Formats: sequence, structure tokens, C-alpha cells
Amino acid sequence: YIVARILKTSHREALERAVFMAQGGEFAFVLYSAAAAVGIIDGNANATLTAIVIISMVLTPLAIIALRYLTPRDEQSLDGVDVADGLTGSVLIIGFGRFGQIASQPLLLRGIDVSIIDNDVEMIQAAADFGFKVYYGDGTRLDILHAAGAGRARAVLICVDKADVAVRIAQLIKAEFPLLTVLARAFDRGTALQLIRAGVDYQLRETFESALVFGGSALESLGVDPEDVAETIEDVRRRDTDRFETQLAEGIRAGQRFLRGNIGTPIPTPLSTPRRPGQALNEETAGVLHKSEPAD
Repeated sequence: YIVARILKTSHREALERAVFMAQGGEFAFVLYSAAAAVGIIDGNANATLTAIVIISMVLTPLAIIALRYLTPRDEQSLDGVDVADGLTGSVLIIGFGRFGQIASQPLLLRGIDVSIIDNDVEMIQAAADFGFKVYYGDGTRLDILHAAGAGRARAVLICVDKADVAVRIAQLIKAEFPLLTVLARAFDRGTALQLIRAGVDYQLRETFESALVFGGSALESLGVDPEDVAETIEDVRRRDTDRFETQLAEGIRAGQRFLRGNIGTPIPTPLSTPRRPGQALNEETAGVLHKSEPAD
């Protein structure tokens, strides 16, 4: 603790380091056994020291838990950060990470009045260096949504990273502002299904479009005609839409028939080698029998 404080570490962090370093390690067992073997310590001392190490290993996790309750974390400094209050933007963006930053650009280029909130102070401060005014606010709180102008906005864009948070915000907004247009970023397919059930007007899986563009570029690099690439990509979109609608009705495991896998239809292998060649019973089965016979 003293060394950490000398190095200008905060009181709480110094306590954490002291608690972590109070725990003994497994190497102590080897060390004490070797010392007892050569007569540096006797058997009683070996047993006592080993017991102390074991007790320290048991108590350290409990001490860490107690430390978290007894010494709450320092509150984030909001120096230079404005809290969301009385915002009047036509569009409210919740979450200004890598997704929200890109999503804001078409709106800003068209001169749309955009209000932005986020609960990451460091990100807010960094965004200011690039010309963005981001307000501090937690989108999962109803009072913050009102202060951020959700009730006056024409649309809300949910661009947060965490899937469960996005769903919670969507449910809260649709319950409080049922007529408000809500567009949401979905972490994955499961999140997209939850967002639709929460009532959002539009959702987009964060990697879907970029992955399609990437796959299309791969086809073009292999020499596929651009028109054929566009047709293939559109077919993938159509299949994905059909699968998504099926999953909404039947569950996440449904709709696998719309996927194109890389495993062909397996041909069953007989448990034992046939003693004589197979014979077709009629003309219809003759073709099937011919296909199943191995080539010489």
C-alpha cells in the first residue's frame, strides 16, 4: 500500500494492490517442503506456514468482495461534459461509439438537427476533439430520455454496444413514446428478433451489410461478373429476410433451409460390405442403384 501511494496511486487502487498481494501462492508449498527436507525448518513450522498460505488463499477473494463494498469507486469527473437537459434535436442518437459515429454522418450531411447522448465520459471528451457535441446521459433511464428530447424528436437511433441494453432502451421508449420512430442497432440475429418484438420500426445487424459487401468483393476478386455478384448478394438478402420472418414465427432454430452450407448431402455407408452386387427391382430404382455404386 505504501509503495503504491508513493507512486501516486489512488487510495482505493493502493488498497486493491495490498489485498491482492496479501495472498500466498502455490510456490510456497514447494519452498516450505524443500526447506523442511534439508532441515531449515521443522515439521511443525512447515505445517503452520502451509496453513497460513491456504488461509490467505481462501480469505483473499472474500477480502476483495468486502473491499468493493467498503470503498466505492471514485465517481467519474464530468469536467467539460454537459449533462443532457432540454435537448431539442429532430433526431436523438443514443450511443456514440464506432456504430453511432458512422450512422450520424448521413444525417449531419443533410443538415438534420441531431442530439447525441452517451454514458462514456472519456468518449464524450474525445468526441469533442473531432467536432462533436455529445451529452452525458444513460439511455436506460426514462428521466434522461425526456431530458434528451425523446418526446419531441422525430426519430431515435439506438446505437449502443451491449445487446441487452439496446433491447431495454427499445422497450422503454416504445412503452413511453409509442408513436416515436425507433431504429436500432442489433448485435446479432437473436438481438434483432428481440428488438422486433420490442416494437422497433427498423433494426440492422451491425455486421450484416459490411459482410455482404465483403463477400461480394471476394466474388469480384475471383473474376465473377459484377452483375452476377449483385444478383447473388440480392439472393442472400432475400434468403436472410425469409429466414428472419420464419424465426419470428417459429423461433431462432427455424429457417435453416434458407442457408447454403458447405457440406453436401451425405451418402450412407453400409455397415458391412455387400456379398453380391445389388439388383434393381424395377426401372425406377435402376437409376438410383447405378448412382450409389462406387466407380471402378
